[in-house]
Amino acid sequence: MAGTKQTRRIQSVRQIASLRVLQFVLAFCIMGLPALAATHPVPLDKNTDAAKCLECHGEKAKGKAVHSAMATGCLSCHEIRVNKDVTRVKLITSTPVALCLTCHADKSAADSKGLVHSPAVRDCIKCHDPHSSENKNQLLKATAGGEKENLCLSCHSIGLKVPEKGSRHAALDMGCETCHVTHKTGERGKPEFDFHLTKAAPALCLDCHDAKDANLQKAHRNQPFSGANCTQCHDPHQSKAPKLLQAFTHNPFENKMCETCHQPAKDGKVVLVQASAKALCLTCHEDKGKEIESAKVAHPGAAGDCTDCHDAHAGKTPGFVKPDPVNACLSCHQDQAEQHKKKHVHQPAFEQGCATCHEPHGSENLHLLRAKDTNTACLECHGPERSPNKLEAEHLITIYDGKVRLPEAYLRKAPVLPLQYGAGHPVDFHPVTGPVDRDNPAAGQITCLTCHQPHSSNQPGLLAKDQKAGMDFCNTCHKGKLMAK
Repeated sequence: MAGTKQTRRIQSVRQIASLRVLQFVLAFCIMGLPALAATHPVPLDKNTDAAKCLECHGEKAKGKAVHSAMATGCLSCHEIRVNKDVTRVKLITSTPVALCLTCHADKSAADSKGLVHSPAVRDCIKCHDPHSSENKNQLLKATAGGEKENLCLSCHSIGLKVPEKGSRHAALDMGCETCHVTHKTGERGKPEFDFHLTKAAPALCLDCHDAKDANLQKAHRNQPFSGANCTQCHDPHQSKAPKLLQAFTHNPFENKMCETCHQPAKDGKVVLVQASAKALCLTCHEDKGKEIESAKVAHPGAAGDCTDCHDAHAGKTPGFVKPDPVNACLSCHQDQAEQHKKKHVHQPAFEQGCATCHEPHGSENLHLLRAKDTNTACLECHGPERSPNKLEAEHLITIYDGKVRLPEAYLRKAPVLPLQYGAGHPVDFHPVTGPVDRDNPAAGQITCLTCHQPHSSNQPGLLAKDQKAGMDFCNTCHKGKLMAK
């Protein structure tokens, strides 16, 4: 009798799980209702021409920059709907961005390579007036001037709150378009495209700063710098330190002890006080040398010169990883570099840095993971029992027993999975551990990687094999057990 009750409970749980999966799949299919059209204050004929519209809306066709679409007539973008005695005016498309892309298809975020300026993804009229403006490209404001005049400063606060003893780049007063092209995109991972620059550093910097200037050479202790990436040592906008120095600086560089590492330059080349960069670094960082040599799972990249991955002077992040904590790894890991091209990327992998999850100098675990297995690594950020340590004075948090330092708000956007007893994601009772198929032990064990890719995917949620969410995806494992295809 007890066995029968237990069997019924199991069947009931499975039925509930099946319903939850169905709910989960249907959620992907729900579409938002279209926005209601605005009611026009006076009756109109559905074929009203533009001349009639301009009797009241004449200001829409005036300004230094008038949208070329105005010449094609109002009904090229708007639709008049008359229902009995009510007149409504709406766009001919469901959203403003869809309307813009009918002419400006080259600006489509879906078809653009790399990172797209976020308003340009779905909100053209956040920056542009669709009719006319006093600014070029029908911008709502200019891209220069103070906080109230500069369109860019509507979202960005760069240069507005410089620390008392800090520094601010004078180029900010020349206007943001001096260095940036808002819609410029290209290969992900290249600063020129990721930051929408007119050109990459140092060429961009040398447009204003003459490398032969005596004062500039003196400031760099007569060491060659014209071919260096200026933004590795200098913040291009503002800094809490003088000379726009980056947030993190190497102690001998910060304290102007250049002779600790350098001899006078010879024939325009850097000359070190040791035979190699690695030998020089190990005079102070002997512990890192031992860590690299003793690692159970070695990182081949760590066996080379330290300056292959680290800048010797400064950087945007602790450890001065160059050019940044992502691209330092991708220069060798080409498979992951290809992953970077996919539409949806995992934030710690391609924005925060690979060392969020991997030990860069060597590890005790496969794939240089910071945790013993995949699920433990994922749950460090997504688990219900995650417990980052707060460094309030530094506005940071740490994970992995203090080994990884992150911005204090970092985990606020990381979804917490409602797991209990190894189940609960993506729906109640769905297991995240255990056998993939109880009837076939050879099928392996469930991990986060059963359904998700760790680096990127062409589908939301980083779904495995770039599959779309739906019953076909679920049937990869369930094979029709929950519902026929």
